Amino acid sequence: MRYSGDWMVLADDRILEYIREKGSGRPKEMADSGYVRYSRGYISKRCRKLVTYGLLQDLGNGVYTITERGEKYLDGEIDTSEDAPDEVQSPFENEVDSHNGQEQA
Repeated sequence: MRYSGDWMVLADDRILEYIREKGSGRPKEMADSGYVRYSRGYISKRCRKLVTYGLLQDLGNGVYTITERGEKYLDGEIDTSEDAPDEVQSPFENEVDSHNGQEQA
């Protein structure tokens, strides 16, 4: 499960997925691929926003790569809400083992 911040839109997930799959990407390539079904201009705008939040890295010349933070977001390991802690706690952490009454890690 992904934890999207209020600032994120559906295009952001598609952009991150595309770049993770391809290793890097340019807004024109993403628009032409059909996977990210938005205009090149809009994709470029969203890439800049994703760079601001640390999910993408701008390599210059319109080329972007995904960051470790971006990978963690796609894997559901972090919450990108501005007021949320980065790490997402598993709902199963700190459960008490019903057999011996001790916490499980």
